[in-house]
Amino acid sequence: MSAEDDTAQDPGEIPAGADPVPGKPISVRAERGARMTPAEAVRDMRINLPARGNRKLRDLIERANRDESLKALWHAANVNAVTRLQINDHSWVHIQIVTNIGLKLLRELRRAGVEPGMVTDYGMEFEDAEVVTVLGCLTHCLGMAIHRSNHEEMSLFLAADRIPSLLEGVYEEPERTIVMAEVLQTIISHRSDGEPLSVEAGVVRVADALDMAKGRSRIPFETGRVSIHSLSAAAIEAVNISSSGTGKVLVEIVLNNSAGLFQVDNLLKSKLHGSGLESHIEVEADIEGETEKRLLGAFRLGSE
Repeated sequence: MSAEDDTAQDPGEIPAGADPVPGKPISVRAERGARMTPAEAVRDMRINLPARGNRKLRDLIERANRDESLKALWHAANVNAVTRLQINDHSWVHIQIVTNIGLKLLRELRRAGVEPGMVTDYGMEFEDAEVVTVLGCLTHCLGMAIHRSNHEEMSLFLAADRIPSLLEGVYEEPERTIVMAEVLQTIISHRSDGEPLSVEAGVVRVADALDMAKGRSRIPFETGRVSIHSLSAAAIEAVNISSSGTGKVLVEIVLNNSAGLFQVDNLLKSKLHGSGLESHIEVEADIEGETEKRLLGAFRLGSE
């Protein structure tokens, strides 16, 4: 089962990265969105995820989908990433994918016997851990709206301004402040040298790294900015999350070329290491088919 699906027992659930415009590759939407006016860009943004019976989570998503200020920050983050820096997708589509991956990963970890911090440390419910994880994913890279450098720190104050209104009426004090503190921890911990102190923070950190399928790298790759980063990202076909059958969560990465191992060994490995989830997650990378896809023709070393 892919990271973009949840369990077969709930056919009404919506897959991660659910495509509002069928047939358009993810980063094509990100690139086009970056050229839109703010009003045009936020108009069609809508986060979909399988809330199941979690009323708090459903209310949170409904509020996020009505929050044009939050959506404007997603748009600004994408303009900085795609138009100005020409790096990978940081649009609302990235947020959609990471949020669904995070929720899927948290639920699979629970099936594997791993309880989140909201349960073990605060005596709250698993549904509250889902809220923390989802809200962390929704706000983890808001700081990209300002600048890429130190964007995790800048995400903290942008998120802190918006979280209270998103949680108003969903939680009363003191629980509302606890949820906000835990969300802010997931944000600051998702950077490469972050130190997650909770399962939820580790999940957000790993989920962000797992948005690695080839569509996200299309912009730098097709504009000729060939590097091991863009080449290896183009080699990732899919990311699937399921139970390993051994009491762990299995993350299977499907490659079309062995260049994708760079993404796994250098980028995902650095995020998984120190996440607190290392002993609970198995990562497998498999090359699809009998032959590798040709990703690069002749390559000429520049003079710079």
